[in-house]
Amino acid sequence: MLTPSLRTLAQVKVKRPITTSSDEPLTRILFVFDGSQSMYGRWKSGMKIKIAQRLLGEVIDSLSVRPDIMMAFRAYGHQSPVISREQRDCEDTKLEVPFGTGNADFIRKKLDEIVPKGTTPIAYSLGQAANDFPPCDNCRNIIILITDGIEECDGDPCAVSWALQKKGIVLKPFVIGMGLDEDIMKQFECVGNFYDASNEAVFKNVLSIVISQAMNSTSVQVNLLDQSGEPTETDVNMTFYEQFSGAMKYNFIHTINHRGNPDTLMIDPLGRYKMVVHTIPPVTLDSIEITPGIHNVIAVNAPQGQLFLKIRGLSDYKQLQCIIRKHGSMQTLNVQDFNTTTKYIVGKYDLEVLSLPRLKFSIDIKQSHTNTIQIPQPGIASILLMTKGQADIFLEKDNKLELIYTLSPLSVRETLVLQPGYYRLIYRPANSRQSLYTLQKKFKVTSGSSTQVRL
Repeated sequence: MLTPSLRTLAQVKVKRPITTSSDEPLTRILFVFDGSQSMYGRWKSGMKIKIAQRLLGEVIDSLSVRPDIMMAFRAYGHQSPVISREQRDCEDTKLEVPFGTGNADFIRKKLDEIVPKGTTPIAYSLGQAANDFPPCDNCRNIIILITDGIEECDGDPCAVSWALQKKGIVLKPFVIGMGLDEDIMKQFECVGNFYDASNEAVFKNVLSIVISQAMNSTSVQVNLLDQSGEPTETDVNMTFYEQFSGAMKYNFIHTINHRGNPDTLMIDPLGRYKMVVHTIPPVTLDSIEITPGIHNVIAVNAPQGQLFLKIRGLSDYKQLQCIIRKHGSMQTLNVQDFNTTTKYIVGKYDLEVLSLPRLKFSIDIKQSHTNTIQIPQPGIASILLMTKGQADIFLEKDNKLELIYTLSPLSVRETLVLQPGYYRLIYRPANSRQSLYTLQKKFKVTSGSSTQVRL
């Protein structure tokens, strides 16, 4: 059974999409403001409500000149007075100003009109906020919740916040607590990035920090470590996904800069990420947290070596390939062409060459080493049949036959590129309905030579 706030979140209304003309995302900030009766409480220089209105108003004015920002304003606890614990409005929340351009004056006006009256339905307000963001193809959606109290309507703000992030509706919210007790602070840590404002001066500073973090990316360095723990690996693609929603956020091809260090990336610090390094096989790192305001270093073990596939002498193969699997596994990691070199994470691999017959090898890929697999030069076998029929070619080895190829029943002539070895052609004409008419012929294939097989 969904709570009212989670039920609202599951039924997000479809609105007209917003499109942006730039590759840079549009940042949409929804301020969710506490208008409950506790905001009449006092700080050093006055009532919390007046201080919060003035300082938040200054922030809204400063953001109004930014063309890459849209703002909206929702309040709660400001419409219905609390008569008793049993008589309180746990749906007292309203989007006072929706997202739009040039709406800073409207937000200031609505903010200044807030008169504290009611209770604190935080979870329900966050759930309703899911409807406040119109669909957008390139937007960063941010909630900044300002409150001086805890949830009072039996809702679960943590669950609602998690659902908002999981659905990709918003990034991890910011929560500014105004003079909260320590035990209450801990209950907000699961809602979002929590900041404690114990007094007016701290509140002003926290507002500045939150806006800075909401607007600015943070520098990140990815160290792809070799077996010695040194960041020497490079030239590989990396993808960053949002941990909660799974949405793809960034793609970078790793580089080493002119100073010999991994290059610096700029990444949005809000929320957690999963990073996939597209080595073979890929390396994944979950639950990456980017700390705003500092240079972050992400270290990933990705030691690699090279595999070179080679054919001895001249070759009649048009395009020979090899299946690469992790040792003991049947999952295909890669299909590599011969006469090419490819990087793999160090370790043991099983190789299956798609030749006739197929060749199988096991190899240990070693760090910063070119590991070579060389196969013999093939030969040619020209198969000529008297009439169409059922014809199979077997490899003959250790007194056993291994089926390696079935000729087309519609053809009497085929030319095959075969590895050196002993073979047997077994054939029965199509118009012969008895097994005793089966014919067979042994033949040998030698590297670089052509053999004609007639039946």
